[in-house]
Amino acid sequence: MQIELKNYRSCLDRGASRLTEVAWIVARFFFFSMPYPLPSRVRCFVLRCFGARIGVGVVIRSEVSITFPWRLTIGDHVWIGEKAFILNLEEIVIESDCCISQGAFLCTGSHRFSSPKFDLITRPITVRKGSWIAARVFVAPGVSIGPNSMCVAGSVVLNDVAAETTVIGNPATTRS
Repeated sequence: MQIELKNYRSCLDRGASRLTEVAWIVARFFFFSMPYPLPSRVRCFVLRCFGARIGVGVVIRSEVSITFPWRLTIGDHVWIGEKAFILNLEEIVIESDCCISQGAFLCTGSHRFSSPKFDLITRPITVRKGSWIAARVFVAPGVSIGPNSMCVAGSVVLNDVAAETTVIGNPATTRS
C-alpha cells in the first residue's frame, strides 16, 4: 500500500470555533507550555474557561499539553505530571484518584495506513478511578484503563486494561 498524502482531507470536527481554538493556543502558551511553576488552581481555572470539566484537588504540572480542553473530563484528586501529552481529538475522561505521570501520552487519534488517503481515525480514551499511567506510557485511541490498574513506565498500551491489573511492555501485556 502506498500513502498519497496529496489526497488527504481532514474530516476532524474540532469541536469549537476557530476563534476559541486560537484563544486556547494563546492561553496554552502562557499557562501550560512554560516550565515555570504556577498554582494548579490557575491551570484548572483556565481549562474550565475553555469547557473542560475539572474536579477538585487536581494537580497539573508545567509543560502539560492538552489539545482541546472542551473534550476533557477530569475527576477529583487527579495528578498530571510534567510534559504529559493529552491529544484529545475525541473525549478523554480521567476519573478520580488517577495519576498521569511525566511524559505520558494519551492519544485519541491515528491514521488508517491501509488507505492511500491516510484517513484519520479517532476514538475516546477512559482512565478509570484509582489508576496510574506511569512515566512515558503511550495509551492508544479507544483504550479504556480499568479501575485500580497500573500501566508500568514506558509501556505501549494498545488494548483495554482490565480492572486491578498491571500491564508492562511494548505492546503492553498483563504482568504475571
